[in-house]
Amino acid sequence: MAAKTNAGNFFEDFELGHVFEHATPRTVTDGDIALYTALYGGRFAVQSSAAFARSIGYAAQPLDDLLAFHVAFGKTVPEVSLNAVANLGYAEGVFGVPVHAGDTIRTTSEVIGLKENSNGKTGVVYVRSVATNQNGETVVDYKRWVMVNKRDTANPAPDAAVPDLSDAVAATDLVLPSGTDFSAYDTTLSGSADLWGDYGVGEKIDHVDGVTVEEAEHMMATRLYQNTAKVHFNQFAQAQGRFGKRLVYGGHVISIARALSFNGLANAFRVAAINAGSHTNPIFAGDTVFAWSEVLDKAECEGRDDLGALRLRTVATKDHPPADFSYKGEDGKYLPHVVLDLDYWVLMPR
Repeated sequence: MAAKTNAGNFFEDFELGHVFEHATPRTVTDGDIALYTALYGGRFAVQSSAAFARSIGYAAQPLDDLLAFHVAFGKTVPEVSLNAVANLGYAEGVFGVPVHAGDTIRTTSEVIGLKENSNGKTGVVYVRSVATNQNGETVVDYKRWVMVNKRDTANPAPDAAVPDLSDAVAATDLVLPSGTDFSAYDTTLSGSADLWGDYGVGEKIDHVDGVTVEEAEHMMATRLYQNTAKVHFNQFAQAQGRFGKRLVYGGHVISIARALSFNGLANAFRVAAINAGSHTNPIFAGDTVFAWSEVLDKAECEGRDDLGALRLRTVATKDHPPADFSYKGEDGKYLPHVVLDLDYWVLMPR
């Protein structure tokens, strides 16, 4: 009898070069925007106010870039990470055209790397995922790697192939919003007078506030993105696992950190690229997330005197206010309270 259900792929099922056409296309709505705001409380003016967005040339209020990313990510889970132990990292992520309510997102993924772990029980799968809208325009193009269980430890592993990934997206490869003009950007309404020129390389910003992760909220968020990974939902199964409880989706932590970063980076209105990212330790319901950021680099935007790019490193911690900015111990390993280390580009008015 042929199985009609999807048990997901295990590590030995993946083949280098295979392309997944992920189901199902997802039309985003104003309801998604409202729920995302309710979950994270983001206050960036461009994503919060349709009137503000139109005043600088947007056709309508765009989705938060990370909401678009999570929707695109969620499409990939049934084929790529349904049987995942953990999502490990990101690289070479470039955000394309803005997404508005009414747009439909679909995603394809190509397997670009495979490597079995030394324990013989799991392996790392590298994929490049590209999300497009209903017009075929790229919404986000990124690479990620995920640790996936093997179905049977006795099964042979595919030949190891690890992709060569860039340390960072070049500033010249950032996609700038077309048809916009930030020369009359209203810093009173945006919530901060600090613009691109006010930030210096090496500057560190403590975002001060903390947010406690709630069980219901992280599960609601993950359902919003149609992310079906077992580690987030099935307590019956996870009770038998190494943590004994459900693991919070790493993207949930990214969005919390991004929302917290408003306090100190209120005019960083767009996430333009993800250079690198690591979920360095697990996080669970009941943990309280804090964040700090460091300015790694600055770049002018070619042909635009109204915009500049900041390369940021945002580190999120759990149950540990980051006033001292510590994230690694003497041995160079991440301290146990560090849950996210994200390197990314944002755009900011000048």
